[in-house]
Amino acid sequence: KVAILSGSVYGTAEEVARHAQNLLKAAGFETFYNSRAALADIQAFAPEALLAVTSTTGMGELPDNLQPLYSTLRDQLPASLRGLPGAVIALGDASYGDTFCGGGEQMRELFTELGVNEVQEMLRIDASESVTPETD
Repeated sequence: KVAILSGSVYGTAEEVARHAQNLLKAAGFETFYNSRAALADIQAFAPEALLAVTSTTGMGELPDNLQPLYSTLRDQLPASLRGLPGAVIALGDASYGDTFCGGGEQMRELFTELGVNEVQEMLRIDASESVTPETD
């Protein structure tokens, strides 16, 4: 049972999350995905693993639609998630340098605080068309 958490500005991370959900279902996993999920929704599903898929906005921040869930998780640190396996897929633009995939880094840090065990190194998806867009 895999709960998928997502944060997206323009819908790309949601598309990646839905694709991941389809792949997991095809592999025989039961999944929960709702781009506006609250902690209660996730706890009702009783996940056995977590997957976060998030884009990065601004100066390396999480998208607005993921902020409420992120804040609730940080404030409550639910024991039901401690020890679960988890992974993060982060979308970003490498031309932003140090803030590349910053939203994903925030989710990784949160997973560490929650006691979620990272089972796969964070996948970074680069949305940039060029390494130096300012000169192209």
